[in-house]
Amino acid sequence: MMSEQSRNAPPPPSDEAASMSLIDHLVELRRRLVRASIGVIIGMGFGIFLVMGPFKLVDLLITTFAPLTDRPPVQSVGTTEEFTSYMTVALAIGVVLAMPVIVYQLLAFIVPALTQRERRIIFIALPFVILFFLAGIAFGWFITVPTAIRFLVGFSGSELIESQPALSNFITTVTVLLLINGIVFELPVIIYVLAFLGVVTSKQLASYRRFAIVGVTIVAAFITPTGDPINLALLAIPMYFLYELGIILARFVPKRD
Repeated sequence: MMSEQSRNAPPPPSDEAASMSLIDHLVELRRRLVRASIGVIIGMGFGIFLVMGPFKLVDLLITTFAPLTDRPPVQSVGTTEEFTSYMTVALAIGVVLAMPVIVYQLLAFIVPALTQRERRIIFIALPFVILFFLAGIAFGWFITVPTAIRFLVGFSGSELIESQPALSNFITTVTVLLLINGIVFELPVIIYVLAFLGVVTSKQLASYRRFAIVGVTIVAAFITPTGDPINLALLAIPMYFLYELGIILARFVPKRD
């Protein structure tokens, strides 16, 4: 005979209810992606102004990173190459300018599953996400990209070879390297947030150093757009130091109740 508690127990959720819950999550994810995309499009509009306006950002990229000679340092050989290259730079600017919106929408999708205290610490970390991203862009601008371009363009050193990269290839290499540096520099903030949520601890991270070296090398090799060892090292070495910085920040995480 069933007990009173068993008779009064609510029925298990149906497959339809579970499906609706999944659909609700997908709808919410789509809404967040649309808002992030709108932020990127608005930022891209400003990027088009920087590219096509008086600032001539593409010319600045060429004069900053391309080896200057008596002839133009890059060439455009395709009918749409100039247009697509300019739009690539504008899109990259849109992503950089929209990074606060992208991070906010990502957090807004994750935050409902967290406690009020966890939400507060994540939103406190939001300005540092932007700060570290800009620091990565600056690191790429002054160190990674110039070193990579000099190595790639002057690799052979032969007087019989005139290196004059195509515009699209040159712009793609520069913008991708800059964005990758910005994303890589988010590692300390990510580690701090994971440590605060109790996913990892500073002791665990310190004990994983050997695995971190291997993992950082694999990730750097995977995301390096050119595949050469110089670019790999220029990404892997900073990533490991950022991992160590993340360990230091994880030690200052307040103890959970």
